[in-house]
Amino acid sequence: MGAAWAGAPKALIPIGGKPVLQHQLELAARFGVEQVSLFAGHLGDQIAAFVGDGARFGVKARVFIEDAPLGDAGALMAALDALPEQFFVLYGDVMAAVDLGRMGAFHLERGADFTTAAHPNDHPLDSDLLEVGEDDRVTAIRPYPHPEGKDFANLVNAALYAVRRDALRPLARPGRVGFTRDILAPLVARGDRVMAWRTADYIKDMGSLERLQSVERDWTAGRIRLPADGARRAAVFLDRDGTLNVERSYIRRSDEFELIGGVGPALRRLREAGFLLVVVTNQAVIARGEASEADVALIHRHLEWQLGKQGAYLDAVYLCPHHPDAGFPGERRELKIACDCRKPATGLVERAYRDLNIDPAASWMIGDHTRDIEMARRAGLRSILVRTGHAGNDGAYDVRPDHIAADLAAAAEIIAASVP
Repeated sequence: MGAAWAGAPKALIPIGGKPVLQHQLELAARFGVEQVSLFAGHLGDQIAAFVGDGARFGVKARVFIEDAPLGDAGALMAALDALPEQFFVLYGDVMAAVDLGRMGAFHLERGADFTTAAHPNDHPLDSDLLEVGEDDRVTAIRPYPHPEGKDFANLVNAALYAVRRDALRPLARPGRVGFTRDILAPLVARGDRVMAWRTADYIKDMGSLERLQSVERDWTAGRIRLPADGARRAAVFLDRDGTLNVERSYIRRSDEFELIGGVGPALRRLREAGFLLVVVTNQAVIARGEASEADVALIHRHLEWQLGKQGAYLDAVYLCPHHPDAGFPGERRELKIACDCRKPATGLVERAYRDLNIDPAASWMIGDHTRDIEMARRAGLRSILVRTGHAGNDGAYDVRPDHIAADLAAAAEIIAASVP
């Protein structure tokens, strides 16, 4: 359950007046978990005394205390026969408000051997990262530290797992075992069904004083909670070119991409105000045949990595690869169509509404084109036109935004001030 902190295990550090471990046990009970096994090391007797039989938390609990340090997975592997056929794993120094029902359903529906919760975070440079295919299958693990001069997708292994017990049996051995090094990486390498369940639910480790303080601030601000059943979330939708990065017509390579000054702090401000952050972007460069989907994916990886260096991150990026007009050398005819996703059409934001459970009435759109403002009008979003990029001078649509701001930082202040 992690090392001691100020004379107590991290799992017993109070957040909001009760230990992290209590939050975890109550979360498990909320989603119908009946039995909990706790693996404790140093000061494990304090954990055993606090948990008891688990009845007061609504679960049946048992505590296994290591005689010697076994890493973050050794004790679990030693007790494998005592575990059920399918189970969750959550580290004791992680604060989580996660829909375990949705994660468990994803794990079972995909027939997964091992599912890891995955999300972007504000410190990807010192996090273990995942490479994931379009089918959500994990293709590689990128452990920290990361080499200089290379961009990585900001998709973090969030230290919450759903596991098929028998998938671990071939990896069982005595002694110290690490989940990432000795379980997750070998499962990926041998081709087992290791899946990434992407979530915007709250999950954050408290492995340092700085991160503990961040969790405490999040609790005070009311950010550590699951939405009530059926409740939807507020989001800020963001155009890409001219809003986040310097406008350079069609960007074809990551070395052409440059963030506008102040973007990272502006995104942090919006997140602190309680908003999901979602990019929606037209990328006709694909239909024109001037860049491939893989090229644009590399550009977005560069975007995520540069934002990560500023302590900022996006929850999702949605793009339209289509373009209705023909006549470009090397164009891809299959993408030369009138679609429902090219802004000002609303297909991209409608996908986000479904994927991330977003409430349009509580959400915003920020962009530098009149098509961004027109899309916001059609989609029921409040809108802000920024004076960067095209600054609304494209003249494509006769629309009036709800607000005009000098740049993303000024737009963020307008939105943050609107929050009750």
